[in-house]
Amino acid sequence: MRYHKFHLILWVSCLLLGTFSSVCAQKTKSQLQKEKQQNLLKILETEKIITETAQQKNNSLGELTALNQRIRQQENLIQSVKNEISFLDTDIDENNQIIDALQEDVDKLKEEYSSMLFSAQKASGKADKLMFLFSSKNFDQLLMRLKYMEQYSNARKEQAEAITKVQQVLGEQVKQTEIIKGNKSKLLNEEIRESNNLTGLKQKQKEIVKSLEKEEKLLKKDLDETRKAIAVLDKLINDIIREEIERAARETREREAKAKANKKIVEAAPSVMLSSSFEENRSKFPWPVSGFVSQKFGRQEHPVLKGIVLQNDGINIQTKQEEKVKCIFEGEVRAVAFIPSIGTSVILSHGEYFTVYSGLKDVLVKKGQKVTLNQEIGQVHINSDGVSELRFQIRKNTVALDPQSWLKN
Repeated sequence: MRYHKFHLILWVSCLLLGTFSSVCAQKTKSQLQKEKQQNLLKILETEKIITETAQQKNNSLGELTALNQRIRQQENLIQSVKNEISFLDTDIDENNQIIDALQEDVDKLKEEYSSMLFSAQKASGKADKLMFLFSSKNFDQLLMRLKYMEQYSNARKEQAEAITKVQQVLGEQVKQTEIIKGNKSKLLNEEIRESNNLTGLKQKQKEIVKSLEKEEKLLKKDLDETRKAIAVLDKLINDIIREEIERAARETREREAKAKANKKIVEAAPSVMLSSSFEENRSKFPWPVSGFVSQKFGRQEHPVLKGIVLQNDGINIQTKQEEKVKCIFEGEVRAVAFIPSIGTSVILSHGEYFTVYSGLKDVLVKKGQKVTLNQEIGQVHINSDGVSELRFQIRKNTVALDPQSWLKN
């Protein structure tokens, strides 16, 4: 009997451990579901950007870029669904193992109980019980036999209770497995539906690429104009940064000379403190606008024109129409300049660091103005293709940095 009690306790412990494991896995499933919800929100945002862009000009480069992003989001969504299905498969396998083991225990307990009942029936008569008691050699043995009969009776009751408990646990485990299987079936249908959506998106992508390939001359002309505008912007940024470096150097020399004359220790310049604070916030800065990265930092191939490589000293963020642009850190406005084919650019200084916001309209700041974190500086303008896109740069002095490594993930 002790063995069977131990075995039952062991199984209860296993079930508790299995429940704990499920709870741990549930956290991961909850994270997956959260990611899926975030993906769905991003998809809604991108769908709006695609709709707005297509309303301005159908089958444009901007629409293709947004559609490419939409396809990536759809693929991420499908992967999230597949990951959820994988977790459910693991749960079902674990539950089936527990069910098989519990069923085996029930069968063994019933077999043992049958043996106990058979033994009990053989000695069920009153005469047999009295004869068993009165055949005792002494009073102590009589008491021992009475105690044994009582324990044997209790053992049968415990065995019956053990069978009932294990059967109850088995029943709950079966119900739980059926629920999980139902959830898996829903997810499989969802995967099929989203895969069909992906096929439709890729078909639309092919149609736009074919349409744009026919306009190769126009695309090259637009690209040439954009490159000229970017060259003007780069010169403007570099000229302003050089002026800032020279000004900071002059101020440092003046401060050192004044401190030397007064025999004082040179204190750190405010710009140095601001630079340090900027560096400490790496990967924590808020995004200047919502949307998605339509062109990454560095060199990338043109999405349509073969053999054409694009160089980007920042990132392009495609966003919704009339989207507000906000500064990512406190600083000072060093320039506000309009550049044809790009729109208005705002350059902010943050000590040794500079942020550049290009492609704006309705700018709300002016040169020399102090700005604060998340302060609105203007709106994203709509270009000739109907695209609302912010060109965003971060520089340390004249060195261009990848903004995505500085913004929040």
